[in-house]
Formats: sequence, structure tokens, C-alpha cells
Amino acid sequence: MQFNKSSFQFLKDLKKNNNRDWFAEQKPRFIEAQDNAKALYASIRKNLEEHDEIEKFKLFRIYRDVRFSKDKTPYKPHFAGSFSRLGKHLRGGYFLRIRPGESFLAGGFWEPNKEDLFRIRKEIEIDASEMRAILDDKNYQKYFGGKFDGDELKTAPKGFDKEHPDIDLIRKKGYIAVRNFTDAEVLDPDFINEVDRTFKALRPFFNYMSDVLTTNLNGESII
Repeated sequence: MQFNKSSFQFLKDLKKNNNRDWFAEQKPRFIEAQDNAKALYASIRKNLEEHDEIEKFKLFRIYRDVRFSKDKTPYKPHFAGSFSRLGKHLRGGYFLRIRPGESFLAGGFWEPNKEDLFRIRKEIEIDASEMRAILDDKNYQKYFGGKFDGDELKTAPKGFDKEHPDIDLIRKKGYIAVRNFTDAEVLDPDFINEVDRTFKALRPFFNYMSDVLTTNLNGESII
């Protein structure tokens, strides 16, 4: 299973012709590309379920909500989907976007709620060695460059020491691993397997975060 060149070309054309008249004329091409995308994401989910438990999948709509946006183009020139892990015990989620010139996958914790974020920060404050070991892991280094992406505070969060040796991790607003893909990589027949190998590299991170977010600071279960 792979993403077709014709589907990729449709997204390129949509970016250049992002208006309702063009889209209406090209509706058959959209349906064909969307079907291709659905099949691709279904194959990715099947691979994921060989080594993880996935509760739900969401393929995001191509139609943009322009009500509160300065950008009034009506369509997203990409396909994107998210995979949620099973239940309260398995935390974290997977994400993949296919967009010419801007394709990427990500996994982790984007904008966690304030309780989860505080719990993660407190764990790092007490002992960041496990988190550092994850970032230093050879597979995590290979696929994600040994870092977290996303926004962070300019200084320490309230109640945390700005001189703490792990303040670079504590001031993160989220903990996201990101890998970018070239167009050639997306169109490669081995793309879905490469996505799966990359997602597998997140498991030590997800396992650690699941342990943290399902226990209190004494290591006692809260679920």
C-alpha cells in the first residue's frame, strides 16, 4: 500500500487552486485521492496494532473552518490523521500529515491539560534521568534527533527553580517528537513501513509517560 503520485499531484494542484469552483470541478480527483489516503491510513493503523493498542483513528476533514482565520482559503492542501492509544492506561497519540513539501509525523503530548503538565514537570524536577535516557536512545536519536519539539516558556514555570539543571525540559509546554519527510520519501513504496518503524521508536517515551501520568509522586496508581 502506498500514496499514489496522482493523489500527491492533486494536493499540489489544490494548493495552487484553493477555491470552491476549482474544487467542485475536480471533485472526482478529490474522492480518488481521499480513498487512497483512507486506505493508506488504514494500513498504518493495521501495522500499529501489531505492536500497540489503538482505540480510535481520525482522518481530518479537508474543509477549513475559516470563521476566525485571516486565511480564507476553503481547503487544506493535505491529508492528516491521528491515532489514539487505548484507554487511560496507555497515554500518548500518533499523528501523520501528508502535504507536498511539508509532510511530517509526530507523537506525544501536545498541549496537555494543566494537571498532566504539572505532573510531568514534577517528575522531571525530581529525577530526569529516565527522560534523558529516552532522548539519548539510539532509535529516538535516529528518528527524532534526540529532542522534543513544540512551544516552551522563556523562564521557569511558577513554583519551579529557574536554575534547575533540567529546566530545559521543565519549561516545555508539551512533549512532542517530530519527524519530517521529503516528497520522495512519502511516495516511496516502503513509506508506511518507515512510518511504522518511526512510531515504534516512540514506545519507550510512551511507556515512561504512561507510568508517570497514571501514578502520583509516590508511584501509587491514580486510575
